[in-house]
Amino acid sequence: MGLSLTELREDLDTLALREPALARELARIGYPQPRIRERGWQTMLRTIVGQQVSVAAANSMWAKLAAELADGFTPAALLARDFETLRACGLSRQKQGYARSLCELTLAGAVDFDALPDNDEEAIATLTAIKGIGRWSAEVYLLFAEGRRDIWPAGDLAVQEGVKRLIGLRERPAERQTRELAHGWSPCRGAMAIFTWHFYANPAL
Repeated sequence: MGLSLTELREDLDTLALREPALARELARIGYPQPRIRERGWQTMLRTIVGQQVSVAAANSMWAKLAAELADGFTPAALLARDFETLRACGLSRQKQGYARSLCELTLAGAVDFDALPDNDEEAIATLTAIKGIGRWSAEVYLLFAEGRRDIWPAGDLAVQEGVKRLIGLRERPAERQTRELAHGWSPCRGAMAIFTWHFYANPAL
């Protein structure tokens, strides 16, 4: 599970002692709510289903897929469905390829969602072995589903824009710079990431 509200607030309070801009914005807009997902292959499958489509389209596909697999929502059950069945659920050929990669690696034990490596970089490497799962998707999974406190999805545009506004940069930093700027926020970068999303979404700038 992701960072609890208590953990999130503790980490942000710790960071606010080092970062006056964060302390100021916490006082202005308040704490973000936790972002929590279930641990497991289904959460990663939902990530695949939602790639490059609207939220409404993703929810529709997921509902159809869940109905199709209702009594046996397992990797093996998905692999047993043919192309046309999954296409009727809304999964394109590409998404089916990604979903099958996830299911095959899960069944083979190459990706064990109950025992990912403790080291964050090793866990990211394990997850990105799944076809279609890039670093951002892996980082978001580790933050939201496992509550890893030092995950920093520096490739996220909202995180980049949030950092820009928070510390007063003239331009939005690229991924590498965003990663470098966050060194001083370790080991609480996960909470900072959640705050940057909250800050970015808040219209009262």
